[in-house]
Amino acid sequence: MKYNFDKIIDRRNTYSLKYSPASRGKPEYVLPLWVADMDFSSPPCVLEAITEHTKHGIFGYFNTGDDYFNVLREWFSRRHNWKIEQDWLIKTSGVVNAIHIAILAVTKPRDSVIIQQPVYYPFMSAVSSTGRKLVVNQLVEKDGFYEIDFDDFEQKIVKNNVKAFILCNPHNPVGRVFTRKELKRMGNICLRHDVAVVADEIHQDFIYDGHEHLVFAGLTPRLNDITITCTAPTKTFNLAALPISNIFIANEKLREEFLRVYGKFGVSQTGIMEIVACVAAYEHGEDWLSELLSYLTNNMSFLDDFLKSELPEVKLIKPEGTYLAWLDFRALGLSDDELDAIITYKAKLWLNRGTSFGAGGDGFMRLNTACPRSTLHRALERLGRALRG
Repeated sequence: MKYNFDKIIDRRNTYSLKYSPASRGKPEYVLPLWVADMDFSSPPCVLEAITEHTKHGIFGYFNTGDDYFNVLREWFSRRHNWKIEQDWLIKTSGVVNAIHIAILAVTKPRDSVIIQQPVYYPFMSAVSSTGRKLVVNQLVEKDGFYEIDFDDFEQKIVKNNVKAFILCNPHNPVGRVFTRKELKRMGNICLRHDVAVVADEIHQDFIYDGHEHLVFAGLTPRLNDITITCTAPTKTFNLAALPISNIFIANEKLREEFLRVYGKFGVSQTGIMEIVACVAAYEHGEDWLSELLSYLTNNMSFLDDFLKSELPEVKLIKPEGTYLAWLDFRALGLSDDELDAIITYKAKLWLNRGTSFGAGGDGFMRLNTACPRSTLHRALERLGRALRG
C-alpha cells in the first residue's frame, strides 16, 4: 500500500475525546474502540493543504464560490451518481448540528418525529431537545440481518401524525445499506403522509463489496422535493475536529426555512481550515480512501474470523457499510450492566453500550474497527481472555 494504516499514532495527551476515558467515567487503562473516530492520520493531501494555508498567515473572513461547489459536484457525481445544484447547498458545522436545525425547520413544538432504532443516539436528543415527540420504528433483526417493519413504520406515522423522519443510511450502528426497493418504499410512505425526510448519509463513502449507496433524494424528483440531505467529508477523511457539513435542500421553501432557523444560531460561516480540508480531501483524497476501504474490509474480516474461531458465542452483524461493528453478545446470557462491567474492567476495553442506541440495543455492543490491525488484535485478545475467564 502507498499509505501506512498499520502505523500506531499516540493520541494520548492531545485533547482527544476518544482517548479521554476519565471524562466519561471510564478507567484510564481502557483501550478505546468506541466513538466513530479513526486512529489513522488524515490524507497527506489534506495535511499539506492546511500547512500551505497556515504559511499564508492570514485567517480573515472568507467566502466560497464556484470552485468549492465544483469540487463537491464532481465528487457526488463520480462517487454516488448524484447531480446536485449549487443553490441547494448550505454549509453547517457538522451533521448533528444540521439535524437539529432541520427538525426545527420542518416541524413545530410537540410535533412527532420518527426514527429507526437502534440508531445513532444524537437522533434522540435532536428530537427531545427541540421539544418534539419521539416515535420509534424499531428495526427487526432476523438471523443477523436487519429489516424494516414497513407496516409499523406507516402505522406509527399515521397514528402519531408524524411530520419528519430522520433516515440513517448507511445505518449506524447496524451497518445496513438500504436497497433501492427499501428506500423507495419508505419514501412513498413519507410522500403519502406529508412527512419531511432528514437523511443522514455521513457514512456514504464506507460501502463494502456487493452493496451500493443510493442517495435518498436522488431516487426521484418527488423525494428530492421533501428531503434535507446531510453529508460531510469528516467521517470519510477523519476530519471530525474540522467540523463542516454540506447540506443539500432542493425545495426552495424548505431551504429558506432551514436558513431562517440557522440564522437564529448566530453562525454565519464555517472555518477556513474546514473549507481547505474539504476541498483537498474531495479533490485529491480518492486514492487514500480506496486503500482505506481495502484496509477496513480486511479489519472487518479479521474481526469476524476471530469471533468465529475464538468466541463463537459472540456474533458479528456483518455490516454492508460503515466501519462500526455491531456485536451480539446475547448468547452469553448477561445483563447489559454485567456485560459492560466485563468489557470495561476485565477486557479493559471501551466500547459503546448497545442500549445507548435505543430499542433493540440490549445485549449488543458497538466496536470501532478503524484502527491499526495490531490494535484490533490486541483488543480482541483482551476480549477473548475476559470472556473465557
